[in-house]
Amino acid sequence: MMSFFSSLTPCLVGIEACATAHHWAREIRQFGHDVRLIPPAYVKPYLRRGAKNDAADAAAICEAVSRPNMRFVPIKSAENQGFLMLHRARGLLVRQRTMTACAIRLTLLSSESLSGKAGQRMDGLVDLLDDEDLTLPAHARIALALLVNQLRELDRQVEAIERELARIQSANPMAKLLSSIPGIGPITATALVATVPDATMFRSGREFAAWLGLTPKQNSTGGKDRPGRITKQGDSYLRHLLVIGARNVVRYPKARSRVGGGWIEALLARRRPMVVAIAVANKLARIVWAMMTTGELYRPKLAA
Repeated sequence: MMSFFSSLTPCLVGIEACATAHHWAREIRQFGHDVRLIPPAYVKPYLRRGAKNDAADAAAICEAVSRPNMRFVPIKSAENQGFLMLHRARGLLVRQRTMTACAIRLTLLSSESLSGKAGQRMDGLVDLLDDEDLTLPAHARIALALLVNQLRELDRQVEAIERELARIQSANPMAKLLSSIPGIGPITATALVATVPDATMFRSGREFAAWLGLTPKQNSTGGKDRPGRITKQGDSYLRHLLVIGARNVVRYPKARSRVGGGWIEALLARRRPMVVAIAVANKLARIVWAMMTTGELYRPKLAA
């Protein structure tokens, strides 16, 4: 395939975005071709009805890539993909850690002498289980010892990944710039830099927030606006990180004053905190786009 593209006159090449699409896009682009990655959901409408095969898929991609208003996936570098691998590994380990902690609590609930302590913080429970004078059945003690060891190992692995992400954040100028925004730390900053290598592909911060699924669905007609719940389209991982950061902003008054000032306070007076957090996450996404496209430092007074 590479010999074919090397002998081909530079042209427009459309590829359906998948796990290996970024690698092939980088390889094909070396020969001077204009390579564009298309989300599969945007290719599907151009697929002819009843014809699902390689030829029909290729025809749909050719039709979609020629549309003037088509949106494309930015081609990630090998370094950015490495950042995202760290994030994917951390997400898997965090889920396993949560499952292990729930298993420990469930085991304690089945014990009459410890059922009242299952609601404690996990650090206190682990210290409690280390007590040799603890009255537990032998089999339960073996099970809990295995779970506690697994929990500690998962903690060490997650901390190792977070230390590496912090190192990457301190060495990457854009990630370091984004970390100055309240609610955005090394994890969110490196994920944004790796996932969105070129923010200028979005025309505005509103379009970037819509790409993340942080804007309400529209069911409007006849000049009447009927906004609904957020669309939850786009990258769910980035949206998850931004919402977590926004919840921290809403929780602390000092952070609220640096992001929205009285706007967040007024919104909290008439809306639930989680609804306000979604609105703040939308605002954070727009701030991120503005800083990534201009390279300017975060200015709290302008944001407020």
